[in-house]
Amino acid sequence: MTSPIGPISIPGLSTLSGISGVAGTTATTGTTGVQSSSGSDFASILAGSLDSLQSTQSTADSLATQAATGNLRDVSDYMIASNEASLATQTVVALKNQAVSAFNEIMRMPV
Repeated sequence: MTSPIGPISIPGLSTLSGISGVAGTTATTGTTGVQSSSGSDFASILAGSLDSLQSTQSTADSLATQAATGNLRDVSDYMIASNEASLATQTVVALKNQAVSAFNEIMRMPV
């Protein structure tokens, strides 16, 4: 029998594990402030995620070049790196869209 598929690891987003009170939460009617236990702020987490995204994409580009020149031993390495880069890009774009949407919603609030 085969084992179930494991969790997808997106490079750079593992730094979000330092945020307390996120795992195992259920929907609530009120909101509370959540402080990060690691002392890192949102900007540094976002910058780290973008750096990791850039390194993931450069790895995929390097493997694509090796595949095109015939120097790549295993094509599956390129396919995995390409899919990781694609998923990481989609995640960063979704996070950006949600951040812009949240900012716009805050700006619409009456003072």
